[in-house]
Amino acid sequence: MKPVVNALTIAGTDPSGGAGIQADLKTFSALGAYGTSVITALVAQNTRGVQAVYSIEADFVGRQLTSVLDDVHIDSAKIGMLADESIIRVVANTLKHYTIPWIVLDTVMVAKSGDALLSPDAVKSLRDRLLPEVSIITPNLPEAAALLECRPAINETEMRAQGRALLQTGCGAVIIKGGHLQGEDSPDWLITACLEQRFVAPRVDTRHTHGTGCTLSAALAALRPRHDDWPQTLAAAKAWLTQALRHADDLKVGQGIGPVHHFHEWW
Repeated sequence: MKPVVNALTIAGTDPSGGAGIQADLKTFSALGAYGTSVITALVAQNTRGVQAVYSIEADFVGRQLTSVLDDVHIDSAKIGMLADESIIRVVANTLKHYTIPWIVLDTVMVAKSGDALLSPDAVKSLRDRLLPEVSIITPNLPEAAALLECRPAINETEMRAQGRALLQTGCGAVIIKGGHLQGEDSPDWLITACLEQRFVAPRVDTRHTHGTGCTLSAALAALRPRHDDWPQTLAAAKAWLTQALRHADDLKVGQGIGPVHHFHEWW
């Protein structure tokens, strides 16, 4: 029997349960990992949007982080919403003092509703301080463009080029997500120093996609310690997420863009 993976999420909250810390912990549990957490921001949000964000003091974020890492062996981590430059700096500096084999950075900047979740002055700090410390990043097309200070890719050739450019920031690998492209399929590209591999899945006919990005990155963190490489990990994560999307309409949560069904295999 394989040992249980201890996974850490560093992110903001979602009271409606579809994104952020809540989605990450559900994902870890659904995929057989033990979840720990560090909260960076209290977010008043629901399926219709973000109403307010209360950032936690950066020093206290650091205290949460060292409290967990000084006690619990963490096999993998997922980083989500970081809110501002001071929190990014504390997280980046703290991680330098610990060994976490796999760190997944979901470059959270904008919520599904279009609401900003990362202050503009923090984007440069995210790129310069944190990207060199992580194993893989998972930007969508607008997020990749923001990090590179260019326009969003409009086709897969441009996606690959932007993925290669992001790799030069120092991160170990890039998954650039093509959900914003038009077409029947949703293509993602995995870019590493050794390969460029296309992963494609059919678009699922549901409007309930709240927390999809959080969920994918958390799935990568939960699954990576059990797989040999990123291609295997991404294939497994996308297969599980596709089913979570296909069963999203089974849930009746909120009046807007509802969550995916993290526990579709059980209920």
